[in-house]
Amino acid sequence: MDRIESLRIFARVVQCGSFTKAAATLQMPRSSVSMAIQELEARIGARLLARTTRRVAPTHEGIAFYERCERLLGDYEEVEGLFRQSSSRPTGRLSVNVPGRMGRLIFAPALPDFFRRYPEIELELGVTDRAIDLVHEGVDCAVRVGPLGDSSLVARKVGDIALCNCASPSYLHEHGTPETIDDLERHVAVGYASPTSGRLEEWEWREGGAVRTRPIPSRITVNNAEAYIACCLAGLGLIQIPLYDVRSHLAAGELVEVLPHLRAAPMPVHILYPHRRHLSRRLQVFVDWASALLREHAA
Repeated sequence: MDRIESLRIFARVVQCGSFTKAAATLQMPRSSVSMAIQELEARIGARLLARTTRRVAPTHEGIAFYERCERLLGDYEEVEGLFRQSSSRPTGRLSVNVPGRMGRLIFAPALPDFFRRYPEIELELGVTDRAIDLVHEGVDCAVRVGPLGDSSLVARKVGDIALCNCASPSYLHEHGTPETIDDLERHVAVGYASPTSGRLEEWEWREGGAVRTRPIPSRITVNNAEAYIACCLAGLGLIQIPLYDVRSHLAAGELVEVLPHLRAAPMPVHILYPHRRHLSRRLQVFVDWASALLREHAA
């Protein structure tokens, strides 16, 4: 089997986490996929994939090999592209991961525009608020909101998302409307724990150019945005949330902005992808399209 083709098969198995799924997307017999991996492992002298009854995952050597493999395949695609006509359209499969509500409120409604521009790209859209391992989970790029930790990934900042302070009319009727930070002593918040670290977020605001925080008591703590907003709508407390998340609720009068002069600092938005000397054309056009889309919603 062609060596480049065997690398493509290996990369697809890592991305799909399954020989069967990889074979289906490649339109090949499963036995051919399995044989290609066996021949590749024999040729390089290392076990690249750990097989279980439920999933196929790369070994430590497999993760390192996959990173190099992706770079090599990207370089090969670029070399091939040198001899294609400039009018050729990007093709192939992309795996993208975005935060849950961002996927529903921003990306999903805009995807028809993306597919009109790039009809030959297949998109696998994952939605989760947790941090993911792009290489291990076979994801080409991810959108993340908030500060980033140390990483070997390329981080392309596309803007800052505005936040607002909200409460339901029923909550304000019962507890009153806070006008100052000191008023918060008589209020409760819906607690939000980071789905990655479990750390409980404190109330934040900007004052005199500085960012300040303080704890506010809560009767309930959640770890995802859907539950966070639902609890606020139910009158369980104040929340701090990206403006795009609650714009429709504010317009409908289901939520009311409070302390508008004491908003938290905007949250940075980044598109992350593994370090490669050259991006594949399909990844490049998606990153450019997604960057423009997110800037429309940035502060």
